[in-house]
Amino acid sequence: MSTVTERIDRGACKARVRELLDSAQVSPRKMVALWLGLRAALSLLNYIGGGINMFYVFLVALTAMLSLVLDAGFVLYCMAIRRGERAEYLTLFDGFGFAGKVILLTVVKVVLIALWSMLFIVPGLIAFYRYRFALYNLLENPGLTVMQAIAMSKRQTQGFKGQIFALDLSYLGWALLATLPDIVYRQSVQIQVYSIVGASNYWNIQEVMEYVNPNVFGVPWVAWQVLIIVWSLVVSMYYLANYQCVELDYFDAAKAASGVGEAPDFRPDSTSGESGAPTL
Repeated sequence: MSTVTERIDRGACKARVRELLDSAQVSPRKMVALWLGLRAALSLLNYIGGGINMFYVFLVALTAMLSLVLDAGFVLYCMAIRRGERAEYLTLFDGFGFAGKVILLTVVKVVLIALWSMLFIVPGLIAFYRYRFALYNLLENPGLTVMQAIAMSKRQTQGFKGQIFALDLSYLGWALLATLPDIVYRQSVQIQVYSIVGASNYWNIQEVMEYVNPNVFGVPWVAWQVLIIVWSLVVSMYYLANYQCVELDYFDAAKAASGVGEAPDFRPDSTSGESGAPTL
């Protein structure tokens, strides 16, 4: 099936989504705060494991999987908002009903994107956008298999990858602003490392780090970590819900243009290379 690409008016789409979120019964900003707050709490669990050991690896894997399911819950919240439905805070946990598929889908996507990235950066980037809508397909129809959701995304994104990339670029300023304290802290630490290495010509990074002062600009390390988390959360409250809902608008446009995703009983077309291993 050939795809007739629809040129999406990104500005109008963002304006429409802002009005939609303003009328939401459950505050998008509070939902983002809850979502990111839970993710931050999960990330703190990683410090319980101490150094690198089996328990630490287990905690990292567990918190990563729980974060993926919470991310799916946030998408479900945004989907409900766009349908004009009331989505309570507990919607964040709705993804646990099919957590296995959400986690497996992410693993498969990461492996496929990594394999394409081994060829070069551009194939990896194309693969990243080709599988972009796979999670949305799965959330709309949990009865799909992981490979079916990926196959649908491949067909839906035909002709839309450039537009999705442009959408991401339009929010780049927000993303950089959200990570500003983290960037400042990391760059300051790196400058110290380079200065120590340059002065001593000593390359044992573990011993070099012993001479690095973690209290950048006189601010304690702990205070920096709190600032990084709080700053990111506050900035994200002002754009993440809008970003997610606008991307779902692109998803709907891609479904309409491709004719893929409307019917819940979609099956990959064996003649189009969708039934076997995903191709770029």
